[in-house]
Amino acid sequence: MARVFPEGRLVYGMQLPIQSQSTLYAEPWEAAAGARDLAEIARAADRSGFGYLATCDHVAVPRRLAGPMSTVWYDPVATLSFLAGITEHVRLMSHVAILGLRHPLISAKQYATLDHLSGGRLILGVGAGHVQEEFEVLGVDFARRGAVLDETLDALRAALGPEEYPEFEGGLFSFRDLGQLPRPAQERIPVWVGGSSPAAVRRAAVRGDGWLPQGDPREKLPAQIARIARLRAEAGVTGAFEVGAITEALYVGEPGWDTGRRTLTGKAEVLAESLREYRALGVDQIQVRFRSRDRAELVDQITAFGAEVAPHLND
Repeated sequence: MARVFPEGRLVYGMQLPIQSQSTLYAEPWEAAAGARDLAEIARAADRSGFGYLATCDHVAVPRRLAGPMSTVWYDPVATLSFLAGITEHVRLMSHVAILGLRHPLISAKQYATLDHLSGGRLILGVGAGHVQEEFEVLGVDFARRGAVLDETLDALRAALGPEEYPEFEGGLFSFRDLGQLPRPAQERIPVWVGGSSPAAVRRAAVRGDGWLPQGDPREKLPAQIARIARLRAEAGVTGAFEVGAITEALYVGEPGWDTGRRTLTGKAEVLAESLREYRALGVDQIQVRFRSRDRAELVDQITAFGAEVAPHLND
């Protein structure tokens, strides 16, 4: 597997606002935003050298969780396909797709088409999921979701490969003599596994081409990265592997408003110096998130980061 991004350089990407609106991270202005706002933000990131744009995945949110999670969760394939048509260079990532909710041939059809239409810009980020009712209503065993995801990943390796008639034989899924065109533009779709539980980290190490932590603070990353290296060695897995991290909330410059005590703020050089520590820990790509009060401020932050902070990330 070839790397998505150049080795030895710290790359930056972002989870898009608007498309998921959990109260854990959504800004108040996102509630009234829509497609035009999403498009402007995506274009700004594309112009500013972002490595990827990411979207989340939930099919249906139960009432008991709707307070903290909200029910605003755009479909990742539809959203990324929309963004593919209005951007040129930035990679398009599902962070993360809950693949166990769908038959692997359905996921293969959707993501192969997305990769084909985008000219090979897909990164398939995957995760096991955590909302029990979501699995139950779709007839998927929530208790076995890890095992379901493992086999789904194996099946997708075949279904997203170069063959028009892929073949797979497993305990849950089997298919042959069923053709799917178009094929992905990429020879091999990069699969980055999300999650920080022991099972998720093992899955990333053994089955993934990269790891997407679920909010691990900086001090916990070295042990996790070392565990991945150990698991890969024990399993005899070789080849490129890309480690990610989600940074603290950022604000380029002096905000002049309360951005929260955990937000990194200040001059570009100060922010870059702090973010370079991720590279020293063994991280290949950072997912950044900016505090903002409206779309215009977020676009300004994205632009400032690309112009002022990014040039110093690899000093």
